[in-house]
Amino acid sequence: MSHEAEILNTMGIPLIRERIDPIAPVSTSPEVDGWDPAAPHARPLTDLGRAEHELSPALLDRLVELSRSPQLLVATDYDGTIAPIVEIPSQAYPQPGSVVAMRALATLPNTEVAVISGRSLRDLAAMSRLPIEVQLVGSHGSEFDIDTVSSLPATLTEQLARLKADVAQLVLECPGMRLEDKPAGVAIHLRGVSQEVYDKSLALIDQISARDEVYATSGKDVVDLSVVKTSKGAALRALRARLGSSAALYIGDDTSDERALATLQGPDLGIKVVGSGEDTLTAASVTVPDPATVSLVLATLFDLRRAWLFGRSAVPIERHSMLANGRSTALVDPAGRICWMPDPFPHSASMFSEILGTEAAGFYAIAAADGSKPLTQRYIPGTTTVETRWPGFKTTDYLGPAASSTTTLVRVVEGERPATVTFAPRLDYGTATSRLEVVENGVRVIGTSEPIVLHAPGVKFRIQAEGQSDTAIAELPMGGDPVVLTLTCGGSVAEQDRIRRADGGEPAQRHKANEYWTSWVETLDVPQFRREAVVRSAITLRGLCHEPSGGVLAASTTSLPEGIGGTRNWDYRYCWLRDGSMTVNTLLSLGSTTESIGFLNWLSEILSRSNGPEQLHPLYAVDGSTLSTEAVLDALPGYAGSRPVRVGNAAEHQVQLDVFGPITELLDDLTEYLGELSDEHWFLTQQMVTAVERRWMEPDHGIWEARRAPRHHVYTKVMCWVTVDRALRIATRHGRAVPGDWEQLRATIADDVLTQGWSEESKAYTVAYGAPDLDAATLHIGLSGLLPPDDPRFASTVEAIERDLRRGPTVFRYHYDDGLPGLEGGFHICTTWLIEAFIMAGRIDDAKELFARLTALMGPTGLLPEEYDPVPERHLGNHPQAYSHLGYIRCAQRLAPYHVTV
Repeated sequence: MSHEAEILNTMGIPLIRERIDPIAPVSTSPEVDGWDPAAPHARPLTDLGRAEHELSPALLDRLVELSRSPQLLVATDYDGTIAPIVEIPSQAYPQPGSVVAMRALATLPNTEVAVISGRSLRDLAAMSRLPIEVQLVGSHGSEFDIDTVSSLPATLTEQLARLKADVAQLVLECPGMRLEDKPAGVAIHLRGVSQEVYDKSLALIDQISARDEVYATSGKDVVDLSVVKTSKGAALRALRARLGSSAALYIGDDTSDERALATLQGPDLGIKVVGSGEDTLTAASVTVPDPATVSLVLATLFDLRRAWLFGRSAVPIERHSMLANGRSTALVDPAGRICWMPDPFPHSASMFSEILGTEAAGFYAIAAADGSKPLTQRYIPGTTTVETRWPGFKTTDYLGPAASSTTTLVRVVEGERPATVTFAPRLDYGTATSRLEVVENGVRVIGTSEPIVLHAPGVKFRIQAEGQSDTAIAELPMGGDPVVLTLTCGGSVAEQDRIRRADGGEPAQRHKANEYWTSWVETLDVPQFRREAVVRSAITLRGLCHEPSGGVLAASTTSLPEGIGGTRNWDYRYCWLRDGSMTVNTLLSLGSTTESIGFLNWLSEILSRSNGPEQLHPLYAVDGSTLSTEAVLDALPGYAGSRPVRVGNAAEHQVQLDVFGPITELLDDLTEYLGELSDEHWFLTQQMVTAVERRWMEPDHGIWEARRAPRHHVYTKVMCWVTVDRALRIATRHGRAVPGDWEQLRATIADDVLTQGWSEESKAYTVAYGAPDLDAATLHIGLSGLLPPDDPRFASTVEAIERDLRRGPTVFRYHYDDGLPGLEGGFHICTTWLIEAFIMAGRIDDAKELFARLTALMGPTGLLPEEYDPVPERHLGNHPQAYSHLGYIRCAQRLAPYHVTV
């Protein structure tokens, strides 16, 4: 057994032989010039190709896995690790590459960096050149701050004095050794002394440590004596506990580092710097040859983690196009990558979640073999079929006709130039291992409860392991018949095969899928003004309708941020009673009744299971079920690094009493359109009024779902008034007897909100009773008809909101503290409300101007997310958003009579 092994055995540290082959030697340190501390994410610190050449594949795999940790701690030793071993310790300066990489790592979110050294903390701080963001721990873990000496109890202070006196005598007897004074002890450096002095020193040191009752820590030609019991292992554990780290990297080179390396487990990674000819017996799982290689490891980890946290250059949200078939949705980005696809329900887990982080979350790409970028992308007019063109070939993507239990995504590749297919499903938002196998005419996902098969006749796939999951890759030579790739999820293998073969194969299937949309569009009454944009908005709204159930999505995605890097990331793949009513009512205004009838049937079913209409939740899953608890997916870095990624929505448990208004308004408009009132719809109408009768006087959380104490929101009171007002309209129009004094209730609510909602200080109706803060939703004081258009209080409210909440082409919801951290953009729905208010107030030119600016914000395929930030000129929020598109349609309809030319 070696001297090192004997010491470690005495310390009780378990040893294992290295489990990964050493990497190739590195002769130069990485390039570090050009790194800007103010913008550390602007460029890579190292060339990944270099890392792939100089680091072993096994080490790279471990670094990739480590880079995806929700909360990462990166800790290293100093001498021999990030700084070379030198004869004079005071001249041991760190590798420039390591300094840059550690600085950069420390700037990343959810990433902590530390150096745990045997040096004193003051010496370490002076030598390391590292910023305050890097935690420095000195004296093998006994110094976390500079107050170590003053905090020693009297007994240890006396013991420390005896120790230093004995060590001073030792120096006289053993010339040539160097001493390093520390707050709780002393380090004795033996590098460069003769063997005789070396052996004598060790013997005398053993006597001193026994006599003075001190703790000895041996390293490479150095022994630390301390009156405080500590170790790098204890220091590493303390750091992890303090920072809540889910995984740690520790890199060291010395005997003293083995205690830290021995604490690592699970996803952790330990690396030992082992010089040429040294014994490689270690608790680390990887060895590297020198500090220059440590620089490369740290730089590579930074680039991998940055890519995971912030994703590849985040594609602007509005540039994504939605595929839909009335049952399922998926998103395709401008590069032809399927980056989002939940199944079987809109709120189910997604197998392609790249939009929420990186490739590791799953994607399905078709690309040019030579790396050419796409030229154009568009919808086939009147459909949700997306066509992407590259030089020499194109793809056509669509969701096949909806089936009861099977989702079909079809991708057709046509042209002359070679293309590549990369199929990388990552189940359960990328949190589950996804294994693939090549089968006849395609690829199958292994181990799923229902079959998932990519059917691709004539295409030869190869399976490539990437971490714990597999990716299927194929080259398409092209030049012949179109290549059809059909991804089928759910049902049975026999049913999937029947769907693929039915009705003449792919061309007939595409025709049927497109006809579902084009035949519907032909039935619509669309204004000629901005006709194309209105049709696209209408198709988008219908794509968010879940035809089997009648429920309506607020948006097709979760956690696309309301502020880049912020925490306002919500799951919108559910049916809000308010949003759903407004969506189908907008489609009704274009002449389509199917969605309204389906939604009201869906609502009736939910109401039949409720304890009363006033107990309705604000939102449900489209299948009518209540939501699961709001949860966070720690494994996903989020769009452009915006975390957390959430599934579920806690707003389900809020009180939102405004929802009855849009429902009753829908009933009013639908029964007027149909010219009849069914008993079912009259019962729903009465139930909505009953809910208002019982709860209108209560405070609630409001339309914006503020996560703070309920208030008497003005918008809520207005919608309660709308409920009773529209119900009275329905009763009058269809000759129904009113089961109560609804007229008095309407008058009471009107008087209450008009009196208490007005703020003399703000000269406007404000967010809530007694509050001076403005809220764009209070525009409904006039949009609803509660106040006439010429009422000066409405005009004053419009002017106040325009002045305080409008910024260029967008209007913010409010600027008050809503109890949540971070900022957000302006809401497109608020912009459309202001446009409508301008029209009501006779400010037609202002309405035209703002509507033109809103139109200019649409994505290249005509879609709108939820929000827009006018400062960086960037869209935000879930996509596509029903609110944004229904508001756009309403404005186009109201501006059409003015024959606007834009």
